[in-house]
Amino acid sequence: DDLKYDLRIYVLLYGINPMRVYIHEQGIARFATEPYIAPKASNIDNLFMHLTNYAINKTNAVLIELSGTKGGVPADEEESEDGEEGSEEEESGHKRSLNAILKLLYEQGADPDRIMDEIKDIVVKTLIVG
Repeated sequence: DDLKYDLRIYVLLYGINPMRVYIHEQGIARFATEPYIAPKASNIDNLFMHLTNYAINKTNAVLIELSGTKGGVPADEEESEDGEEGSEEEESGHKRSLNAILKLLYEQGADPDRIMDEIKDIVVKTLIVG
């Protein structure tokens, strides 16, 4: 969608020796609310383009209003302590489930299992360095 995004992958380091790591099946992708253009003097201050924080992007007038939601947040869901909406099952909008992202990538010809294997590899290598 030409939007900058980040992935949140939830990891539990249960033991160090031996290393035991659990990666939650669900994660989320958070999207900026304006199409990404490489940083330059004329757009460097556009937080809606360069940052994916929900607390920032929820104030942008172009935030996609999903059916029955306010700012992408289901009307019956409250924000968490860090200011993020509660629903992670949306397949469109500016906060989507990891499964929705993997489904989209699959539809575009990518291999979701390989992507997840690479993410797991990155997680393990990051923990080993620590």
